Amino acid sequence: MAENELTPPFQVVIIGGSAGALEVVLNIVATVDETAPYAFVIILHRKSSSDSSLAGILADKTKWPVKEVDDKDSIAAQHIYIAPGDYHLLIEKDGSFSLDDSEKINYSRPSIDAGFESAADAYGEQLVAVLLSGANADGAEGMKSIKEKGGTCIVQDPSSAEVAYMPNEAISRLKVDHITDGKQIGKLLNELAGI
Repeated sequence: MAENELTPPFQVVIIGGSAGALEVVLNIVATVDETAPYAFVIILHRKSSSDSSLAGILADKTKWPVKEVDDKDSIAAQHIYIAPGDYHLLIEKDGSFSLDDSEKINYSRPSIDAGFESAADAYGEQLVAVLLSGANADGAEGMKSIKEKGGTCIVQDPSSAEVAYMPNEAISRLKVDHITDGKQIGKLLNELAGI
């Protein structure tokens, strides 16, 4: 099948991580080409405080607007969206966000699994998921949903992760598309986008 150059290969890159993931996220947003035709959605396990410094830290690494998500915000290309602390971040089929404060999943809120599963339903083949360093299994089941809906799954090489448990769990539960050193993930996203 010939590629249609007018249609981007994917619309959203959703990134999940926990302990040890922030440095990799910063590297990804700094490395990705600013003309890339997609949005980032970032779900990191973090304290439930109202600390919004993460948006500022990311904004220093990119020209794209960075925003902590509010309920009903809509996803736009070349924007970075961050899951707020203590809420599950869900993506609706119309490309808008919902925030949910129901029970923790895998001891976490926001849950990477919940975000990945809702993104799989909303974007299917137009989704790339990236799972980074972390100390629990959150994200592995969500990646299964993404694979079932035709999305692309990238996992940080456990040998390059500060905490290898989370990427190891994903690799053990499904056949991921790419296992990549944390410092190379941004470059890989550029390649996948044809940039």
